[in-house]
Amino acid sequence: MSRVSKSLTFLLAVTLFNITTEAKSIGLGIIVGEPTGISAKVWLGKRSAICGALGWSFEGRKNMDIQSDYILHSFNLIPIEKGELPIYYGIGGRAIINDNYKIALHIPLGIEYLFYNAPLDIFLEISPLMDLYPKTKFNITGSIGIRFLFGK
Repeated sequence: MSRVSKSLTFLLAVTLFNITTEAKSIGLGIIVGEPTGISAKVWLGKRSAICGALGWSFEGRKNMDIQSDYILHSFNLIPIEKGELPIYYGIGGRAIINDNYKIALHIPLGIEYLFYNAPLDIFLEISPLMDLYPKTKFNITGSIGIRFLFGK
């Protein structure tokens, strides 16, 4: 492992440790769509979270998709009797890795149901993308998922 790779790995580990120690709750689950794989969400407060996914991309064979976003939630737009139904939006990044790689700006827009009597959430998301490297291109992806919430 190169010196730069070791430094980036250390920086990522320190950042993740700091985020998770400030977390109000953490959600882990699955995501289906683009990507299909593992979903995680770290609630930083009542309205904000860091959300990410690691999985397979359908853009080509053997593509790994990594994405991470800063998310804000609006809880008052759709009032319901049991649970919570926030609309969320955010900004982040996405990388597709295979023999080459792609880097994109990721703008998730979604709706999430937080169960009243169970530590679960389900979500539906659409995400406009702006590929930045190796060439500029606009795309839209979508996904659905479920997460188990720890610390709720």
